[in-house]
Amino acid sequence: MRITDLLSASRMRLHVAVADKQDALDQLIALTRQDGLLADPDAFRRAVLEREEQVSTAIQEGIAVPHGRGDSVRRTGLAVMTLNRGVDWGAMDGQPSDLLFLIAATEDGAGYMEILSRLMSLLMDREFQRELRSATTPEAFLAAVDKAEQARFGEEKKEADSFRILAVTACPTGIAHTYMAAEALEQAAAHLGVTIKVETRGSGGVQNRLTDEEIAAADGIILAVDRTVDEDRFAGKPVLKVPVADGVHRAEELIQTVLDGQAPVLAAGTKRSPLEPLIRPAGLPRAIYRHLMEGVSHMLPFVIGGGILMALGYLFDDPSLGAATFGQNTPLSAFLTMVGRTSMNLMLPVLSGYIARSLADRPGLMPGFVGGALSANGLTFSTIFDGTATVPSGFVGAVLAGFAAGLFMRGLRRLCDHLPDRMAGIKPTLIYPLAGILFIGVFMCLVDPFVGGFSARLSQMLNDMGGVSRLALGAVLGGMMAVDMGGPVNKAAYVAATGAVATAVATGLPLTSAGYRMMAAVMAGGMVPPLALAFCATCFARLFNQQERRIAPINYLLGLCFITEGAVPFAAADPFRVIPSCVLGGSLAGALSMYWGCTLPAPHGGVFVFPLAGNPAGYVLALVLGTLAGALCLALLRRFWVPRGMRHAHT
Repeated sequence: MRITDLLSASRMRLHVAVADKQDALDQLIALTRQDGLLADPDAFRRAVLEREEQVSTAIQEGIAVPHGRGDSVRRTGLAVMTLNRGVDWGAMDGQPSDLLFLIAATEDGAGYMEILSRLMSLLMDREFQRELRSATTPEAFLAAVDKAEQARFGEEKKEADSFRILAVTACPTGIAHTYMAAEALEQAAAHLGVTIKVETRGSGGVQNRLTDEEIAAADGIILAVDRTVDEDRFAGKPVLKVPVADGVHRAEELIQTVLDGQAPVLAAGTKRSPLEPLIRPAGLPRAIYRHLMEGVSHMLPFVIGGGILMALGYLFDDPSLGAATFGQNTPLSAFLTMVGRTSMNLMLPVLSGYIARSLADRPGLMPGFVGGALSANGLTFSTIFDGTATVPSGFVGAVLAGFAAGLFMRGLRRLCDHLPDRMAGIKPTLIYPLAGILFIGVFMCLVDPFVGGFSARLSQMLNDMGGVSRLALGAVLGGMMAVDMGGPVNKAAYVAATGAVATAVATGLPLTSAGYRMMAAVMAGGMVPPLALAFCATCFARLFNQQERRIAPINYLLGLCFITEGAVPFAAADPFRVIPSCVLGGSLAGALSMYWGCTLPAPHGGVFVFPLAGNPAGYVLALVLGTLAGALCLALLRRFWVPRGMRHAHT
């Protein structure tokens, strides 16, 4: 989708005089009424203004990209204005905005992310900005956009044989590494002079989907994924499968490997088993991680949404009305708490179900769901026969249930392959459900007492920790969040904390319990790396090159939103100084948060969920001190130490 296809002269006004930001917005919104773009102009106006009230849409360097979406928009389009004199739009760099793009997107968001991605990519070029600002007619403006699009993206490729290399990128959470790997592969392909198309499988769904014709014509496919993806469609093609981090850091090497014909061919007419890495010793840890992350990626929306709603239920309640029913004393708090708890209660079945599905495809989903539900209710044989109390095994039990159900169903499928063809219809409707539920029921009744007892003892031990032990645990969790900034170590700490929160919710533990303290330490440690880098680049700009200074300010926003991946470009370019600094800052923030008893019932949201924290003042102070420590350490390292191999690098 080209930007020029979404623009028209009737929706452009150049060198306009406006009184302020509101006046500029009013004129931009008025432009979108042209060409039948809108079905309900008033509703679209409300959507744009409501979005603007949440956070400024100013980027930096005088650019603002307000936007709105919904049923009020008939088709996706753009409106543009350039101003004679910029107005204050709340940009992070403090510059007035004079180059304005208003995006009107349909309810399904079709093309929205592609438009935004293209705009941001083009607007990084200051010469392109200058051409747009100097354009005196809509035709000149459109010509400048068309010229830049062709230079950056080339002519739109409609033929299937236009792409030599295809790629798929997918990280566990589908938020950052998915798109970073895609961008790195596209840049590497441009440098090597080959064409590439990258399918991204992010949290918003599949974008830029590869077609059968493109797959048939391509020289090879790169799968930079940490999640299970459908590989059957690539049968008969050279397929190079690597972790998503390799797509970020080794993009050019991966493309060259495919071009050199060194990628293994996926045999035609066969399926690559999700268990294939398990037969190679080096692949076992990665296989376990990949299947676990498949469950975690589907679980996170339930945890994040439900956790924040439950936290809001406590925030809007009055504990004086009844401590025993805190969170449900008022109608609003009761509604929020019950809806949030319902979402959280679905977390363990979803986690277990999608781990099993990753291992055994669709037949594994049902027994996996059942196993996750049994891990939450703690059913045991003792409960059935003599009425003893249930023993919920929580997060750990759900993980074990997912792997057990997946492995069992995979074995069962292979056994059923020997049945006569006339019995094929009863396998998914009778054999798989019955055998799967029976197996996972017996398995969980055996597992729950042991895992549940261990989890209870571990939770009690964490709650009984003294000052030094809390400091150590917080330091370890915060440091893990900063080691690889979205990689496996980071995800391990985050999953451990969310699992502890899930256990606390399932067993009705108070908000002061260890699980909520772990969540606070993990979020603080994950926010420090981008904040420390941005602050260091602000205070010690001469220690950073021009490109680093240009991208550093956005890390303030990323850090405050708990998006640790914002620090990845800095760490990739200078790992020996950036990573230790971030680990130091993250460890300090996590340790202080844990020591001061800070708690957080919401598993995501960054600064926006700070009002829900226990001891919010101490939490903010822990984050500030961690950020300062990381920034100062990086400044000292960059000032006094240049690692071997970077002697001639300009910093």
